[in-house]
Amino acid sequence: MIRSERFYSETPLSGNPRSFVAGRERSEARRPFLRQNTIPGRSCGFEHLACFQPFLDTSAAICYDCGMRSGLLSKANCLVVKLGTGVLTDSSKQPDFAQMEQLAGQIAEQRRAGREIVLVTSGAVGAGMGALGYKQRPRQLAQLQACAAVGQSRLMTAYEKFFAAHKLHTAQVLLTHEDLQDHERHLNARNTLVTLLKHGVVPIINENDAVSSTELKFGDNDRLSALVAALLPADLLVILTTVDGVIENFGKPDARTIPVIEKIDAQLEGLAGGTDSETAVGGMASKIQAAKIVVRSGIPLVIASGRRKTALARIMAGADEGTIFLPQPGGLRGRKRWIAFFHHVKGTLYVDDGARTALVEKGRSLLPPGVTRSEGEFAAGDVLRICGRDGLEFARGIARFDSATIRDRKAPKEELVHRDDLVIL
Repeated sequence: MIRSERFYSETPLSGNPRSFVAGRERSEARRPFLRQNTIPGRSCGFEHLACFQPFLDTSAAICYDCGMRSGLLSKANCLVVKLGTGVLTDSSKQPDFAQMEQLAGQIAEQRRAGREIVLVTSGAVGAGMGALGYKQRPRQLAQLQACAAVGQSRLMTAYEKFFAAHKLHTAQVLLTHEDLQDHERHLNARNTLVTLLKHGVVPIINENDAVSSTELKFGDNDRLSALVAALLPADLLVILTTVDGVIENFGKPDARTIPVIEKIDAQLEGLAGGTDSETAVGGMASKIQAAKIVVRSGIPLVIASGRRKTALARIMAGADEGTIFLPQPGGLRGRKRWIAFFHHVKGTLYVDDGARTALVEKGRSLLPPGVTRSEGEFAAGDVLRICGRDGLEFARGIARFDSATIRDRKAPKEELVHRDDLVIL
């Protein structure tokens, strides 16, 4: 079941199945790509899971899967499963109903095992393209919205039929970014999903493409699925796609799936590309961005192939299926997640080293003397990026004053961003 969580609570949740992942400091010598040799007995921070540390090439942490999956996933009761366009359509870009049926069967199997499932589906635009005669994804917003309107009804008709065969009810939930950004609507969306799950219904979520404007879109359904997982919060996000996971040396003879990723860094992101699909958006790059959201929220993510008929069962059994991203210890709680991930950022504050240290290491509020520069036009109450001298974002927070007041140094000598409204990323 979904854990009970007050939106404004900063108290750690009891019984968190992820709390045992609190790893100790990792070696500075760690690198993201694996070599074949390992040093027996060298721990990689998961001693209780009997995992050994391999030679690594940079400071990220990717390690062999040595049985840690079953320990991490065995207590996962609430799952968000995202199905990509590629696994829902055939070579002619039409809905692949046989494939949809087997995926519904996999999800139904997990429901029979007592797990709650929220399905985030892509494919509406792709399904509509075939019906409206488009061979390539339209570029004009109105054409995309027309395809989505036609395709969404085709998808839901198919899902309803396939889940009914397993005696499961479905519910269509169409969201826009504004639904999750607005505080009250954010809570309403969560309450609706929780209620549906309590009644044994499988919520089927998609972006409301027929009404979403370009500026207010989630961007892709990988991000949407990560936000839904953070909204609940779920115990696990599974993204089923057309590849076996994150691939090292993709397209080369020595290509292989990376089984476990402990930390996301720039070199790992370099492995990820976009997509050249005529019906899809995103690609592996968007999945890496989704991973950043969920792991910071304390939620593991598995990327695996949706073409395998036993993928979900193998994932939940702890088998070596796809790539698992390990959650960060001390995942963000409700309101902090809302601040960090559910807003379109309106501006940026650059701070000096002293202010960064105060924010990151001492848990202080951001005061006017620490701000070296302000960019963008924003109002009090908007969410801002906070960057260091190197220009890299390390925090987000809610502004207490508008951009003109901060830029002109007219703010009183009090917090520009209070620590209760600040999230270290």
